[in-house]
Amino acid sequence: MTAEPRADRSESFGEALLGTVLDRAHELPPHLVGPLVADMMERLGGRRPQILLQDYGQLLLVPLPGEGLTDGGPQVIDDSAAGRCFLGALPVELPEGDGVRVHLPLLDGGDQVGVMAVTLDRVDDDDRRMLRRLSALVADLLVTKHGYSDLSFRTRRREPMSVAAEIQWALLPPLAMIMPRVALAGVLEPAYDVAGDSFDYALNGDVLHLAMIDAMGHGLGAATMATVAIGAYRYARRLSTGLTEIYAFMDDAVAKQFGADHFVTAQMMRLDTTTGHLQWVNAGHPAPILVRDHRVTRRLVGPTTLPVGLGGAEPEVSALRLERGDRVLCFTDGLIEEHATGEEQFGEEQLIDWVNGLERTGRGVRAVARALSHTLKRARGGQTTDDATLLLVEWRG
Repeated sequence: MTAEPRADRSESFGEALLGTVLDRAHELPPHLVGPLVADMMERLGGRRPQILLQDYGQLLLVPLPGEGLTDGGPQVIDDSAAGRCFLGALPVELPEGDGVRVHLPLLDGGDQVGVMAVTLDRVDDDDRRMLRRLSALVADLLVTKHGYSDLSFRTRRREPMSVAAEIQWALLPPLAMIMPRVALAGVLEPAYDVAGDSFDYALNGDVLHLAMIDAMGHGLGAATMATVAIGAYRYARRLSTGLTEIYAFMDDAVAKQFGADHFVTAQMMRLDTTTGHLQWVNAGHPAPILVRDHRVTRRLVGPTTLPVGLGGAEPEVSALRLERGDRVLCFTDGLIEEHATGEEQFGEEQLIDWVNGLERTGRGVRAVARALSHTLKRARGGQTTDDATLLLVEWRG
């Protein structure tokens, strides 16, 4: 028999370029990610390469320092080509005097790590394909390497951070997750001084699990209590227990650690991403809001039990069948109880008006969550006297 001819396995330019990144990735120190990117961009004929990371306040894109990378000041997300790329999670090309400035989103599981930018003489489809694949590798490198170094943390930090906020940021999962069936995005304010608010989620198979909490008090004590509550939630969730059992475990953990006069309000949810079946337990938390067809249609009011730590009765599980495209907004009371100096609290009605206005823009959950948080912050004159956290979830069907 005649042997089948072997496929061409010679190394093309593109394979060699991507292969260089893969070959060096395993032992690459975090501070050399930038220089590696600069080297790849130079091989492509690119100039002025940049890696831009979002600051903690979600207002700016800040250049990552590194040999070969272009320096410069932070770029405003709402007023720059890099910001358009970041918010839309799509490449943005900007003609310049010496070529084309290309901005590419650095995506990891739908979370937006930042933006990669480079200038080329001209851009064709081969360049776009290569840059898209390189940006995916760079995003993965940044995510896997940042835990070994303080470089990205320092880059993203634009003002001093409290110890309580340091604890809370270390506790958080990625701020966004965009998957085929479900998407979510969260925002914490004040970014550099948040203490008692937190959220957590996990996509286990077809089921999205999520929780939002608000620990009583402020400062380090609230952050410590939030850490115990989230730790207890994760422990119980990973045992594959139901929502009532999760509540009981969190309640017991907080009570034993802090005593009967301390508590954490909580909202725990489970969403079947194949059917849209949503279940939730409310432990003294503000009721979530349902957004359907780009308008708030109802508050998800249901039976409540006491906040965790106070020994409440076994909670009753509420349920709702979502429709494709429905969004659920969870939030802490700081979002509606805040007020401008000398004025009334914002309240849920005003929150609903802002949600309706932003939903009409048709933007994705990440952009809407960010815009809503910043709109509320501007409305109160940039001041935040209590943690104000929101989490927006979309069932995509």
